[in-house]
Amino acid sequence: MNKQTNRSDVSFIKRIQIRCQQHIHQAIASLTDVWRTPIASLMTMLVLGVSLALPSTLYVVLKNSQTVSEGWTSTTDINLFLKKGLPESRYKNLLQRLKTYKEVDSFEYISKEQGMEEFKRSSGLVSALTLLDHNPLPAVVVVTPKPYYRSSIAAQELLAKLEREPEVQQGKLDIMWLARLEGIISIFSDAVFVVSVLLLSSVLLITGNTIRLNILSNRAEIEVLKLVGATNAFVQRPFLYTGFWYGAIGGIIAWLVTVFMVYWMEDTVLNLAQLYNTAFNIEGLMFSEIMLLLMTAIGIGLISAAISVNYYIAKIEPS
Repeated sequence: MNKQTNRSDVSFIKRIQIRCQQHIHQAIASLTDVWRTPIASLMTMLVLGVSLALPSTLYVVLKNSQTVSEGWTSTTDINLFLKKGLPESRYKNLLQRLKTYKEVDSFEYISKEQGMEEFKRSSGLVSALTLLDHNPLPAVVVVTPKPYYRSSIAAQELLAKLEREPEVQQGKLDIMWLARLEGIISIFSDAVFVVSVLLLSSVLLITGNTIRLNILSNRAEIEVLKLVGATNAFVQRPFLYTGFWYGAIGGIIAWLVTVFMVYWMEDTVLNLAQLYNTAFNIEGLMFSEIMLLLMTAIGIGLISAAISVNYYIAKIEPS
């Protein structure tokens, strides 16, 4: 009984080894077949690579735009102009209540005297302001929201809540530019998604048509294989590996094109950042994103090949 079990285990391992050797042989043979027609194969890989590089580059632009947007929203402050004539104790009570707000990250109290001194320094009208018989400026509290509440909608809701405080005369939040920026980024994100879907669909069709032409050009060989008893799965496997190689090499091309595009845009972005006295470096694709790009390209190659071989090889029968 033990001998039979050992024999069955050995035969099972042997079958796995034979199957792995078949896959390796067919993968190498399919790669060799790809380069038998180098121009046609290279054109297909370039089409796949360039088509994937465009949404990949747009994704890099979108990711960096969101990074810039997050940096700008971090400077979104709410200015609270306090009512005049109130005692300092009322202002202190307001500051104590602001500490209990879960939306508030920090705040700064600027008295009307501090505000006047700062206005004198910034305006240069010291001699004219000394002629005033009283200080017309109100006390101000500058509130910085927490990161989660720095979007345009959340900041406006926080402003409305703060304006209900009895010591607050008026609140100000310059949020329109932020709302427009978020709207532009949202539209750009949708555009990237639509362009990616269209390009991936076109790549799927082009790669599938290339595999179809390979099948038809090898029709006689397929008929001979089926005559000697080859199954459809055995006949389909080399063409599936062909789709794999198209996707893998096309994905590498897409990655290289994306790196080149990021490098080409870097000087322009740096010059633009210097005009605004800011330091900004373009962030390219991370390792996980590169792997996702390669897996997407390979997946497109395999899916297009699977669709073609399942439809056309099944229709080829020896006459």
